[in-house]
Order: sequence, then structure tokens, then C-alpha cells
Amino acid sequence: MQANNCWVLGAPSPCFDMRCETVRTIAFSDLGEDIRTSLQGHRWLVIKGSELPQATAALAFSELEDVLVVVDHRGIDVEEGLWMRAVHLLLVWDVDEAIALQETSGITKVMATDQPVELLLW
Repeated sequence: MQANNCWVLGAPSPCFDMRCETVRTIAFSDLGEDIRTSLQGHRWLVIKGSELPQATAALAFSELEDVLVVVDHRGIDVEEGLWMRAVHLLLVWDVDEAIALQETSGITKVMATDQPVELLLW
């Protein structure tokens, strides 16, 4: 982790401070063979949009382990699907796309932003 609390997507188990709390995140690419065990103790699962086809089990176990899910879909087209039911935060580039997805997807929060993922988590 860098001094400014930024981390590189895919770095192992980063933690950062947010309002005097430590938020533990894990990237999908860092999950071990036992996905459910890998998720335990984390607040957020970070998934790249390109990883969604392989993330079905992780999405299911994230609900069982009370882990929130953020999907960083910036740079690739969003294909709507059942995966949206497990997502709490979706990041895209286009403001109009964010507004449309917020209205139709059922995702808690859809944002068009270039901010680092860790600055947007709660």
C-alpha cells in the first residue's frame, strides 16, 4: 500500500483507513482455491468486468460471507445479467450509462468516475 492509501488492483489483501476504520478488500484474482475461506474477514470483493464470467462462485459466496462486491467495468461494455444482483457498486466511464444502469440494474450504487476504487468504498 502506498502512503496515500492507494493500492493496485490485484495486490494481495490490501487494507486502507477510511474514517478511522480499516477496510479489508480482496481482488477476485487473489482468491484461493477455497473461495469462501478466502473471502472471510474481508469487507469488499473487487472484480474487474473482464473477470465476471469466472466469478459466479465468488459472487454467491460473497453473499454468504457478508462481503460487499464492487465491479470495475471501466473500459469494457457492460452486459446486463444476474451477476448484477450481487453487486453493491459498479464503476463505469460514461455518465449516461451510469444513470441508465442505476435506474434499471438494481445495483446499490453505479458511478461514472476515474477515481481509484478504494476511495469509493464504504
